[in-house]
Amino acid sequence: MPMTLSSNIALLSICLAALMFGLEISSVPVILPILEAELGATIGDMQWIMSAYTIGCAIVLIISGSLADRYGRKLVFSAAIGLFGLTSLACGLSTGVTALIVSRFLQGVAGGAMLTCLVTILNVQFPDGPARARAFSTWGVVFGAGLGFGPVVGAVTLEYLDWQWIFLVHAVLSVPTLALVFASVDESSDPVAKRLDLWGMIALAATIFSATYLVQQVQVIGLNSMAGIGLAVMTISGIIAFGAIEKSVTTPMVDFSVFRARKFSGAICGAMGMNMSFWPFIIYYPLYLEVGLCFSSLSMGMMLMACTVPTILAPPLGEKMVVRFGVEAVIPAGLFIIGLGFLLFKLGSLVEQPTWLTLLPGSIIAGVGIGITNTPVSNASTGSVPPGQAGMASGIDMSARLVTLAIVIAAMGALLVAGIANALGQGAAHVQQASEALAAGNIAQVVNLLPDLTISAARAAFVSGFSWVTVFATVCAWAFAVLSCFLFRTFSTVKA
Repeated sequence: MPMTLSSNIALLSICLAALMFGLEISSVPVILPILEAELGATIGDMQWIMSAYTIGCAIVLIISGSLADRYGRKLVFSAAIGLFGLTSLACGLSTGVTALIVSRFLQGVAGGAMLTCLVTILNVQFPDGPARARAFSTWGVVFGAGLGFGPVVGAVTLEYLDWQWIFLVHAVLSVPTLALVFASVDESSDPVAKRLDLWGMIALAATIFSATYLVQQVQVIGLNSMAGIGLAVMTISGIIAFGAIEKSVTTPMVDFSVFRARKFSGAICGAMGMNMSFWPFIIYYPLYLEVGLCFSSLSMGMMLMACTVPTILAPPLGEKMVVRFGVEAVIPAGLFIIGLGFLLFKLGSLVEQPTWLTLLPGSIIAGVGIGITNTPVSNASTGSVPPGQAGMASGIDMSARLVTLAIVIAAMGALLVAGIANALGQGAAHVQQASEALAAGNIAQVVNLLPDLTISAARAAFVSGFSWVTVFATVCAWAFAVLSCFLFRTFSTVKA
């Protein structure tokens, strides 16, 4: 079926929604150092500002598909875009950290529903032929551009406007997007839509929240304290409850039988490996560049692009490698390349005065690794299960990415604080408070707490602490490369 004016407009509306979703992930890290000065955000606040969005996405990712099937995909898509615009407005108008975190969570809920619906609408609006291929490739390029160019969009916004416009631009953009959806997208639904797994969603949400809070606050509350034990028990209980609920309901969010396909398990392992290394690293990279190395906002955005632009350019290479070597080789290799990039980044940061030249090779190689890995992971996760379970498999893939990202953002933040504390000297008074302030970029507060510490020494302590984050990202990428390789080999053996 050839592309008509209506279908072109529908594709434009879908691409605008994808662009907003991608930009909201990769442009926000650039403003984190500014939020410390403007809103008094601590390192814990910064973690929640990023995690709240991914948690919101993860919670609704699967359930919103059921809502769209039941009540109409165009209706739910339109509601999600409208909510995304309103919550973006709320983020931009926030005058305090708590309001921003709550708004970010609701924005993530809207974004997750928007992402699920737009993929479903693409399938319905463009059912077959060259038009379908063009639609999916166009959507993929635009979504990748949002992720890839988000950092420089954020940097340019900071250079000429205020940080609030990182969010407010989506409030503006959502209006024409919504109008285009109403004008062009066909309504569709599933007459035999599955029942909503409400209790599964509640159990998953409670588990993610408790696990994230425990990882983030463990250094403050202590794992042996009543609060620490309570959070640990809540997390474990949530996991058990979620598993029990999913096994007992007739239409579960997650059918655990799909994990019997080792190829699927290997793909999910690859998804988790990317989000335990590359993407949480990107969250803290701007702080390293600004606080540790005194980069300007624009220079910071350009360095982030060195990581993210290869994620747009490398996927065709990954697809060619899959044709020749298979996903069983490409996914572990991609994860290994990510780790290699971080190792080179670590070596580049060891010079006396790190510059963009010493950091660039590792940044590019890590981005290439992500670009090679991402598409094979998505294709393997949906292609290794029966067609009737492809939607669920895709939902599990995205949920695994977002849940992992939310928790590891907290883990990397705690590791950064621990590394800074180690550099400052564990025995010094106020060292924990000073470490948290420095991790958030508040050098003035650090100098007040530790009067004998010079500003240059404080920056050096941040650089030292960030090296712990780099090592963690390297180890995670390589560990999951080995694990995915093991799972794929086991799959091949079973299949044989």
